[in-house]
Amino acid sequence: MEPSSASLDRLGRQIAFIVEVDKLKEIFRQTLVINSRRQENDAEHSWHLCLVVITLAEYANDPDLDVLRVLKMLILHDIVEIDAGDTFAYDTVGMSDQHEREARAADRLFGLLPDDQAADFRALWDEFEERATAEAKFAAACDRFQPMLLNLNTEGASWRKHGITKPQVVARNQHVAEGSQAMWERISALLDEAVANGLLPAQAPAK
Repeated sequence: MEPSSASLDRLGRQIAFIVEVDKLKEIFRQTLVINSRRQENDAEHSWHLCLVVITLAEYANDPDLDVLRVLKMLILHDIVEIDAGDTFAYDTVGMSDQHEREARAADRLFGLLPDDQAADFRALWDEFEERATAEAKFAAACDRFQPMLLNLNTEGASWRKHGITKPQVVARNQHVAEGSQAMWERISALLDEAVANGLLPAQAPAK
């Protein structure tokens, strides 16, 4: 029987959290990694997002961006999928209760930590979800930019698998512009190329 978090000292609670979130490595996403074309896991996604941030931070709309805060948000925001699972970006049914499921997961997972860290991590998760600060807007922009890049470099694999069209991709991802107008303009041009190359349908087929 594992000890309850209340019976652990501070370091013990932190270690318990670190051990628990190792499960993120086994949560798989719909996007494929470019080389082997296997499914990307959430831990890989989080690492890749952080690399996107430190590489492309100069393109954020806000020149005074707190990059460390953005990185913290992106390291933490998918941890909730350990309990809630990955919700496919275009699954309208799954998205209907996504926030509720993920909020419960945030309560449990961040609750493993000492109270001060639990509150700090949960505040960062909520900030990302609310997408109101410059840091949250850029974090969300990177979170949407990265999967599109993977799709563009895997011949639109997950788009084609699920019958996703360009208008759906644009509707789902256009708030990239809230964090970085330059990144949105570039990815929009790449989406146009994907349509021209047959990787992304311009519209749903007529029935």
